[in-house]
Amino acid sequence: MTVVPLSAAGDDAPLPQSGTPGGGFAGALQRALDGAEGALSRADAAERAFASGHGGLAELVVERARADIALALASATASRVTQGLTTLLGMQI
Repeated sequence: MTVVPLSAAGDDAPLPQSGTPGGGFAGALQRALDGAEGALSRADAAERAFASGHGGLAELVVERARADIALALASATASRVTQGLTTLLGMQI
């Protein structure tokens, strides 16, 4: 982690960028959304396998529970980000 000292007002120096591509909050959010998409795909596949008689009920329930948790986490994250942005936009400068 690099600490950059604050400079005088009016300095137009660029802000430091994340050291790795896809890093930072945006990268973490993208990985979380990809994980939720994967969980939903696995749950869908487990449901199709169970419906066709090739999968077990236990696998279906576990995959559906994982997908539900991923969706709940994504929903809570979106809600918190929205709440944070609303707070920031409501501040007087």
